[in-house]
Amino acid sequence: MLYPNLLTRELDERREEFVSFDRSWRERTSDYARRLLALGPDALFLIERSPLFANAAGAIPSRELEEVGSMVVPFGVSWRNHEEARRWAVDALHERTTFAADGSQLLPGREISMPVAVVQVAWFENPHARDGKYEKQARCSIISPSQLLERTGDDRVNAETVVGFERFKLEVEEIKRFLEKKSDWRKRQERTPVAFFDGTLLISIGLPATRIQNEYVKALVELVKLSRDLRVPVVGYVDQSYARDLVRLLDNIHPTETGALSIYDAQFLHAEVNGGARVLSAWGDRTAFCYSRREGFDDEEGKPLVGFTYMQTTGEGAPARLDVPAWVYEAGLLTDVIDAVRAECVSGLGYPYAIEAADEASLISGRDRAQFLRIIQEFAEREGFGFTVSRKAVSKVRRR
Repeated sequence: MLYPNLLTRELDERREEFVSFDRSWRERTSDYARRLLALGPDALFLIERSPLFANAAGAIPSRELEEVGSMVVPFGVSWRNHEEARRWAVDALHERTTFAADGSQLLPGREISMPVAVVQVAWFENPHARDGKYEKQARCSIISPSQLLERTGDDRVNAETVVGFERFKLEVEEIKRFLEKKSDWRKRQERTPVAFFDGTLLISIGLPATRIQNEYVKALVELVKLSRDLRVPVVGYVDQSYARDLVRLLDNIHPTETGALSIYDAQFLHAEVNGGARVLSAWGDRTAFCYSRREGFDDEEGKPLVGFTYMQTTGEGAPARLDVPAWVYEAGLLTDVIDAVRAECVSGLGYPYAIEAADEASLISGRDRAQFLRIIQEFAEREGFGFTVSRKAVSKVRRR
């Protein structure tokens, strides 16, 4: 058990360490915030001509910085109450189809003598039509012992990584299916559809990469290219981002010693500066669209496939990161897509309702795990297989 009195005493004794860290952290995040706010259209001139940015990782501001004149793009809309916000969201989503897919997984445990896992992915498609109809469905897939053993041959890959990747693949498959389904939305004169991916459309990999890591990159690149080719937007929504693209941008412009502190974009965008204000001070405000340079995420001409913007979706929390294919910005659809994201966040009280609904439908509970063990046990007995399920686990299933 934890002894609260001992913990409290230890914290009190080491108070100065926390005070010193907090002071340094606040100074550093405020510094990055001030430097970002100071960026204007002249920064594009510097960036385009500086050799530092030729192949540097991090953010490259788009022409939106020049058009807006600042790295902050105000939403410019406010409401007196949530009822007014909901009316705005209804108008923004009316006759617009949004889609999200999310998944859950059951890992192989000691209850089963042979490794086997299951992943379940659910999707939520809402046309926001007058009839109120929507589609919420799910599919599951067994990860067999041979799949697990083959994939875990690399010492750096464990069962959890394998199962997580299989879940990821199913999520991507369902989003691709939606993109293909909505490919002729312009011909039908529909409003811009938006597919949500619960996570980033960009990943950074340390070398040497594992085979699964390479497959992650390949799958995301294929998804973004399909979105581009079919002209159907997909948004990678990251509620708590640890990305540092803007930090790298600012460090590339004015190199500094980062020291032991590792600052994330979302942290300094939420830091207090200029008398207590924040970079993104109002709900719905966002940063100017930036391209993101990541290894393996360039198009056929060597240009970034994906960009991003940070948007304030709650009153007090740090902003969310939206990964958006570069073609969406270049096609002039960014504002419309961002409004759809804002509206979904109004419906979901700070988080896209479409992702929330897909997550709820895909969730595998503790009771579901017990049922999974029972079904596996019955399957093994019926087929005469040599693997077994722990009697203790089976007993729990029967008693509960």
